[in-house]
Amino acid sequence: MSQPSAPASDADEPASARETGPGRRLGAGLLIATLGVVYGDIGTSPLYALKEAVRAASPGGHPPPVAVTGAVSLILWALILVVSLKYAVLILRADNRGEGGIVAMLALLGARHAKAGSRQALLLIVGLVGAALLYGDGAITPAISVLSAVEGLRVDAPALDRFIVPIALVILIGLFLVQRRGAAFIGKIFGPVMLVWFLVLAALGLGGIVQAPQILSAINPLRAVEFTAHAGLHVGFAMLGAAFLAVTGGEAMYADLGHFGARAIRVAWFALVLPALVIHYFGQGAILLVDPSAAENPFYRLAPDLLHYPLIALATLAAVIASQAVISGVFSLTRQSIQLGFLPPLRIVHTAPDESGQIYVPLVNWLLAAATLAAVLIFRSSDALAGAYGIAVSLLMAITTLLAGLIARKWGFGWPIVLAVNGFFLVIDLIFLSANSVKLLEGGWFPLLLAGVIAFLMLTWLKGNACLEQARMGLRPPEARFLDDLRRDAPTTLPGSAAFLSSATEGIPLPMMRFVERLRALHARVVIVTALFEETPTVPRAERARVTEITPDIRRVVLRYGFMQSASIPEGLDCAVHAGLLPKEFTEDLTVFVGHETIIPVSDRRGMSDWREAVFAVMQNNAERTGAHFCVPARQVIEIGTEIEI
Repeated sequence: MSQPSAPASDADEPASARETGPGRRLGAGLLIATLGVVYGDIGTSPLYALKEAVRAASPGGHPPPVAVTGAVSLILWALILVVSLKYAVLILRADNRGEGGIVAMLALLGARHAKAGSRQALLLIVGLVGAALLYGDGAITPAISVLSAVEGLRVDAPALDRFIVPIALVILIGLFLVQRRGAAFIGKIFGPVMLVWFLVLAALGLGGIVQAPQILSAINPLRAVEFTAHAGLHVGFAMLGAAFLAVTGGEAMYADLGHFGARAIRVAWFALVLPALVIHYFGQGAILLVDPSAAENPFYRLAPDLLHYPLIALATLAAVIASQAVISGVFSLTRQSIQLGFLPPLRIVHTAPDESGQIYVPLVNWLLAAATLAAVLIFRSSDALAGAYGIAVSLLMAITTLLAGLIARKWGFGWPIVLAVNGFFLVIDLIFLSANSVKLLEGGWFPLLLAGVIAFLMLTWLKGNACLEQARMGLRPPEARFLDDLRRDAPTTLPGSAAFLSSATEGIPLPMMRFVERLRALHARVVIVTALFEETPTVPRAERARVTEITPDIRRVVLRYGFMQSASIPEGLDCAVHAGLLPKEFTEDLTVFVGHETIIPVSDRRGMSDWREAVFAVMQNNAERTGAHFCVPARQVIEIGTEIEI
């Protein structure tokens, strides 16, 4: 945070903590907001999903009717099995006190503090890879969505083809530029635009079905099975991988669980989104039965010529909304990962004072922008990007199903039911993952490369912090010995109060030890403050602080926050005072001392390899300053440097 805000209150807790419980009223406003945030990604899949599926089924020319019917049937049943049954019915139950997403799952499974080499450690690695895959998805989704929308220009004006990539780049650059103003800046139109979008999808689909009602035979799942079985392994796998594009974005239902609640997400899906998508895909299939040459772009060929340009504008706006939802999701994931210790502290800007979920992470925004623009410049078309899209999401979905099964076991469900239910969906996920894996060299390497880098950094930060804390323990004096030294050789008493931040809940923090050692002085009142992030989304203010008296003039304060909250030392101390746990004079005329640690990699110590320790040192030295991260006003902060060898 660039500037500390006013002390947080209950209003600073996420909307999930206050409004998404069973008592939240399910109104039209909530459902429309759900459309704009949760279903933007999957809602723009008709721009490219069926086009790629029929192209994979008939790479040599116009698709035969059996390929069209098979592709539509495959998409229909993918939407039913993967999105409707797995996500809407099953996965939404695996919530962590109302919050969803991979990081919430890891917190629920308690994998954060896993010992090296244990089963929990393997689970942590798998979960962090799943979280990292969302960053790869976050780079590809804006690129393919915006390119697919703008490519509608070539249907009526082929001469504009050379301008498609520059136009897409301008739109994406503008999207990332406005992020610093907050999602609310363009968020007010999200829901209404997506409502119009889904209604238009349904209307276009109905118009197509009327022209070729025989497409309704695709309701029979045997149409998909028969075609994939007889088309040959290569073609069948290619069409499976392409059809999977229709369900990418389904993972947002779980990731956004905390913002809207399971009920609103399910109602919006079954009442509008699923029917609109199914009708539209059947309409695209119908137009392909009537005119196989429409395979070049069945989405735009489904609409009357007069409506092409308005439809391009609407599709572009829907693509921007889908991109914005993904970007906001990446920001939220980053904050959760920082709170749980998977990433270093980064500058986080709260863009709406009355809503803690509205955040902007500058570094992540521009790294994501670079990856997205690189994807556009490397692949240059939605057709080429389709090869890069899908593999990361299919792997993420498989990991989500696996973790959900382990959560079900933790909640007491027996192995037979877990294997039957989660095993069934895991088989489906693995089939789609196998189908998408053939696209690895066509572009699937791109999101996997991004995810691999993020996962490596997460694991390095986690391991490096463990090594760093081990080194701190060797330098940190025991309380009893430090207090004996104070009694034996009393330091000069300074006026006012001092707060020393510590990463541990016992022992004397290194900044306090250095201060007394070098200055032979100590303030009249001292608090040793530790901020801990729990594996729950929120911690109420009433449970924020725990205070222990070390001496009449030295108190230890442990502050607890949820992984969806921002930690504020001023707010936490204020909670302790209001609860009567800490005398008010301990927070008056307060100077906050924080450690500025310089990491020195040493090859003769156990831990990580030298080069990996160097990477951790770079991450540590470039992390946000501790005082700013904990919302302490800069004028109150004094940093005390320490060199630590790991």
